[in-house]
Amino acid sequence: MLSVIIPASNEEGYIADCLTALFASTPVPGGAEAVVVANGCRDATADRARAMAAAAKAAGWGLVVLDLPQGGKPNALNHGDRAAQGPMRAYLDADVLVSPALMAQIVQALGADAPRYVTGTARIPRAKSAITRAYARLWQRLPFARSPAPGYGLFAVNPAGRARWGDFPAIISDDTFVRLQFLPGERVQVPAPYDWPMIEGFAALTRVRRRQDAGVAEIDRLYPGLLACEAKATLGLGGVAWLAISDPVGFATYAAVSLAVKLRRGSGWTRGR
Repeated sequence: MLSVIIPASNEEGYIADCLTALFASTPVPGGAEAVVVANGCRDATADRARAMAAAAKAAGWGLVVLDLPQGGKPNALNHGDRAAQGPMRAYLDADVLVSPALMAQIVQALGADAPRYVTGTARIPRAKSAITRAYARLWQRLPFARSPAPGYGLFAVNPAGRARWGDFPAIISDDTFVRLQFLPGERVQVPAPYDWPMIEGFAALTRVRRRQDAGVAEIDRLYPGLLACEAKATLGLGGVAWLAISDPVGFATYAAVSLAVKLRRGSGWTRGR
């Protein structure tokens, strides 16, 4: 059985679409459930999720909705893990839309006895903002986005993989922390896609990029040596030059966001979308 854990903080505008796409999945061998963990919400996220109960039943999915008074994604993930019934675990952002074939492909890939980390093939939908479109175009060509199974917005593990760590630690970048528990050869990217939206506008991109950089630095500080498992390629001067020549607008946008991050420090949680 597969348990899909969905932490959701003030996601009333997204959670129904997320669950609708999930319940439209090709039947998953062994069955599946969605565990929505509304955390610290000031909106109707939990109610919108509960309203999907009939759709879940019609699709043959279980649905559990937790409504936690306190916010915090790691805490939500831990509550979701404790409520989940399936030995296979997927962790899904509430604004992600999966394609029908994805969950079945993930379950098939998780069937190995050895530890496995599995994700789908991410697509970034066309943004409204020209700035975000340019940034996303360049970002998708960077080594991280092209590394083995990057897993942003969605990752899944089998029981042997989940045994690699205990509770989710109270850190910024839970997805990076989990991915780096696995060597590149243990990470699998299946072909079925999912849509992962990128946040709109220069200021928002800067806030998110600052949080991402802080999350990586925090992992390097708290878990020395873990970043060595990343195994992403390096661009080198030639690669950087090619990016600049082949997409000058995207390169300039990405460079401007990077410079803004360096010039001004910030703190606090910012959603990726």
